[in-house]
Amino acid sequence: MTRIVKKFGERKADILRTARKLFKTKEYEKTTMQDVMEALNIAKGTIYHYFKSKEELLEAVIEDIIEENFDKMQNLIKAAAEENALEKMKLLVKAGRIAADNNDILDHLHQPGNYAMHTRLLAAILIKHAPLYAELIRQGCEEGIFKTETPLECAEFLLSGVQFLTDVGIYPWTQQDLTRRMQAFPKLIEQLLLATPGSFQFLID
Repeated sequence: MTRIVKKFGERKADILRTARKLFKTKEYEKTTMQDVMEALNIAKGTIYHYFKSKEELLEAVIEDIIEENFDKMQNLIKAAAEENALEKMKLLVKAGRIAADNNDILDHLHQPGNYAMHTRLLAAILIKHAPLYAELIRQGCEEGIFKTETPLECAEFLLSGVQFLTDVGIYPWTQQDLTRRMQAFPKLIEQLLLATPGSFQFLID
């Protein structure tokens, strides 16, 4: 079969899309770089030109998932332009849960040896998502729903707390530990943003 020559960005996107599909259907551990090459009909030198190892390919796939999810979140906010800040925040929280549709792939971040990759990607999520939440906090302040002079810092603090303190890949929490934290988050957020008590109960419901 004749190999098709594609531009750098197109070929990289093809590799990521194919690897993502294989990681979900065949499982990451059972997928080899050879499987990806055969699925795309590309040479060994081609795939290793983009990714030096399967681990590097996994990280790129997860970054791609994060980027795709971020675009979805932005579109939701645009579509809900007439809603108040709290309603928009509910949409962001729901849309930001990327594990549900990609659990088979993201589970590998919890494997021994993937700690560095895991923390890098959590940091990447925080950096991308914090400005979105900060904008909603600013809107909420204008609407009288929230009150703070540091919306970006509040967003960073909240996201880092929720992400890291509920991640069993970083801390060996029991289900009881996780439940205790999740039940405390609504009140803590309300206190930080000076929001009406009960405003963030939806995080538990």
